[in-house]
Order: sequence, then C-alpha cells, then structure tokens
Amino acid sequence: MRKILFIFFGIISTLPALAQDTTATRKIYRHNHTSTLNKNGEEGVINYHKQTVFGIKLTNDGYGITMEMGRQQSIKKSLLFQLEITERKSAKEEKQTNPETVGSAFIYGKENFFYPIKLGVQQQILLGNKSNKNGVSVSTNFGGGIVLALLRPYEMNVITDSAGDTKFIRYNSQDSALFLTQGSLGGYDPYTGNIDPIQPGFLSGPTLGRGWNNLSVVPGLYAKSGLRFDYGRANETVSAVEVGLSAEYYGKKIPIIVNVPEKQFFLNAYITLMFGKRK
Repeated sequence: MRKILFIFFGIISTLPALAQDTTATRKIYRHNHTSTLNKNGEEGVINYHKQTVFGIKLTNDGYGITMEMGRQQSIKKSLLFQLEITERKSAKEEKQTNPETVGSAFIYGKENFFYPIKLGVQQQILLGNKSNKNGVSVSTNFGGGIVLALLRPYEMNVITDSAGDTKFIRYNSQDSALFLTQGSLGGYDPYTGNIDPIQPGFLSGPTLGRGWNNLSVVPGLYAKSGLRFDYGRANETVSAVEVGLSAEYYGKKIPIIVNVPEKQFFLNAYITLMFGKRK
C-alpha cells in the first residue's frame, strides 16, 4: 500500500513540471513558426497552413460578397473552399418613379430578384512568387461547384379597382395585367380643371421586406477561373485582387424581366477585392 501511495504522489508531483514543459514547447513552436513566417515574408515567399479570406465582388451584371477557407498543399498549390452570395440584374432593368405616388421606385416589368448562392472548391496554383515583401505574387485558380438561384418575386403595389383599393401582386398572379399597366390615383387636375378618374394599375415598387415568403429555388452548377494578385506586405495577412470569368447553368430558365428571353446559362466577368488572415 505504501508503495502504491509513493508512486501516486510521485506522479502528482511531476504534473506541474510536465505542464510547464508543454507550455514551454508551445511557446517555442509559436516563436519558431512566427520567425519562419517573418523570414518568408521578407523573402516574398507566401507560406501558411490555412487562411480565411473575405471579398467584395463586382460583376458585369451585379455584385456580391465571398468567403474563402484555404489550405496550402505545398508552396505552389492550395485548395480553396468558397461560399459566394450575389445579386444578378438584367441589362434591361431601369429604375423609374410614378409621378402619381410618393411610394418607392420600381423597375418596369421586373419579375424576380435573382440571388445566386455558390458553394464550391478551387485549385490554386502559384505562377510567380514575390521577389520581396513589397512585390506581388500571381496565382491562378480554377474549379466549380453547386449554385442555387434564389428567386424572390418582385411585388408591385397596384390599384385594383375604381374605388382606389390597393394591394401587392406578383407577376404570376391572376391579375397580372395590373402589373404592367400604370395606375392613377385620379383627383382634381389643376391644368385642365377636370376631375380625373382613378385608373387601376401599378403605383410603386416593392419594399425591402416584400416577397421573401414566396422564395423559389432553382439548382444548377457553376465553373470559375481567375487570376489573383496578392500585394500584401505581411505574410500573415491577405490583401489581393482577383479577376476572372464565371459560368453558371441552371436546371431551368430564370425569369427576371417580363417579355425578355429567359436564360439557363450565364457567363460573366468579375473583379474581387480580397482581405483576410493566414496562419
């Protein structure tokens, strides 16, 4: 029994020393790791285990935000996991106002807001490293994944009858003729001296909260390829610009504007301003 107690207390007494050794080992590792990163940064070499990057994206037909988790496989290669949320617009969109009302502006004939959400994987390959920390590294990436098109109905505020009653409607509702006909509140016309009648038709566009309860989803696939220029001076931070092309194909045609041909395939150019951290 005495031997067992002696061994037990001996083990207990060594635990603080083991904890100190572990803490010291971690500090040495962090110090060496930081020194290595700093040395690589001075030499222009980007070396990391993982990185987290956020971006603001502009395309030829919209805008959005991106998030990226990167894992370096070697000095030359990295694997990038990306999430992207954008809004795409039609080239036919033109914002207008109805002089008969003080309501929100509208886009004539717009049927749906179009929000592509992409989740995919990219392979990044280094083309040219920095000559020093003040240089610019150039890499290319390519890959793809799944895309979900969220379609939020564009709901117009319309006058429904000669009594002046109003409601919000979608284009695919039974009274869609009101969606494309400008209404009038009527009343006294100071220029003619006449009393103009109320004319059924649209008055104003949707508010920010309209249409979310009637979302529809169209799945698809996308592919993307780009060039990334990293100009950040510190190895631990990401400061970069990426330009490239993205292609999307959906399971069915996407309705955006009434009487404008619907498409399943979309090709666009983009530029993304990126910032983040590496470890």
